Amino acid sequence: MPGYAIAQLYDVDLNAEIVEYLERIDSTLAPFGGKFIVHGGVQQVIEGPASAVAIVIEFPDYQAVQDWHQSAAYQAILPLRTENCSSIAVLAQDCGKDHAATDVLKEAAS
Repeated sequence: MPGYAIAQLYDVDLNAEIVEYLERIDSTLAPFGGKFIVHGGVQQVIEGPASAVAIVIEFPDYQAVQDWHQSAAYQAILPLRTENCSSIAVLAQDCGKDHAATDVLKEAAS
């Protein structure tokens, strides 16, 4: 089941460090099979900070997204982003094709 890196970035200072981060991130994704699903393009913020930008990166599985995030290559460039914007970032596992919203109630009861 796929894994995802999901982020909301806001108050981005588009400076040389962010440019360097963007120039280097693709090479950190490749060894783990990561690919951008949402990154820039048309987005409409309907709740939250008006300047937020959504980013979704898909990986073959949850272990791959964890391994990517902890990799030396990604950790080396992470401060280029975190020091130049505010963000919320989450690693998540795909919930599956047959998931219903109420399935989370069963998990909460466990």
